[in-house]
Amino acid sequence: MIRIIAPRSGVAFELKRGECLRVIDPQGEQVADLVAFNRRDTSEAISSGRSIDYASKIYLTTGDPIYSNRSSVLLRIVEDTVGRHDFLVSPCSAEMFRIIYGDAVPHQGCFGNLAAALAPYGIAPDAIPTAFNVFMNVPVDAATGAIRVEPPLSRAGDYIVFEAQIDLLIGLTACSAGQSNNFTYKPIHYEVNGHD
Repeated sequence: MIRIIAPRSGVAFELKRGECLRVIDPQGEQVADLVAFNRRDTSEAISSGRSIDYASKIYLTTGDPIYSNRSSVLLRIVEDTVGRHDFLVSPCSAEMFRIIYGDAVPHQGCFGNLAAALAPYGIAPDAIPTAFNVFMNVPVDAATGAIRVEPPLSRAGDYIVFEAQIDLLIGLTACSAGQSNNFTYKPIHYEVNGHD
């Protein structure tokens, strides 16, 4: 069953070992921030640094594992129709909207949405790690290391499928940052056990 995350909002749910999570961009050019925690010990969470380190690359795609802060594999990417996602940039937040965009009344962003969705599971805001930013397109200049945010390469119907390697708690958003989504805000769809 396909579930819908409304624009600029987020959800949290459990994903059992062996289940697959399909994250779908129904309209195109929409980012989804994903975080994952060990369901039995939520102090273990996905780690951008360890995942990038062990893969020796910054763009993860089909076949790549996503490691935890304890070097255990939490998720594995088993299908990916886009091939470009970001694991460098932190979830957008009210502070980011204030600092980067100069918003006087900033949106709580993906960080705030993740914090609200994960709070019932006992996850404090400071425990939220750098998200795996599904469909986010962040090229890196090889000479200077400068990054820039460009429109996602995803088109309507594109998706990525993750397989849980242990029992997990997942946080997932429809990203709130205009620059990340080509300055429109759209829903994200997802389904569990959607892998063929």
